[in-house]
Amino acid sequence: MKKTDFKKLNKVQQELLEKAFEAMKNSYNPYSNFYVGAAILSDDERMVGGANVENAAYGTTVCAECSALVRARAEGIKKIIKVAVIGRNSKQLVSDPVSPCGACRQMIFEFSQVSDFDIEVIMSNTKMDKIIIAKISELLPLGFGPKSFDKI
Repeated sequence: MKKTDFKKLNKVQQELLEKAFEAMKNSYNPYSNFYVGAAILSDDERMVGGANVENAAYGTTVCAECSALVRARAEGIKKIIKVAVIGRNSKQLVSDPVSPCGACRQMIFEFSQVSDFDIEVIMSNTKMDKIIIAKISELLPLGFGPKSFDKI
């Protein structure tokens, strides 16, 4: 894991985080008032964003990371190499980097095994002055995925 800030990211990482920031604006969050945006980067340099979408039946809420991953797959993207995530609440900026929840880590791990690539996860606070970069294998060590079934 590496701590950094926006200025120290390379151009692609900056663009991906900006895409996540833009996606965050489309969040539907009437219950938590917490905005989350995510963006994925494919191996052919396509970027796809996603936002969290809440529901009165909480179990059907969709996280931003899953929103972006599902959208990417629907658009024909098969190999994902990076995921960026950023968030804020309705009253103030979030000072610490926002990281994927356990379910999102599992979903990213699944795509990591399908892509045969240890996906880079870029986690940022709202101001983008506190960023953590980690591989999904660091965020979900000993993860369970398709390779556990010898399906790849």
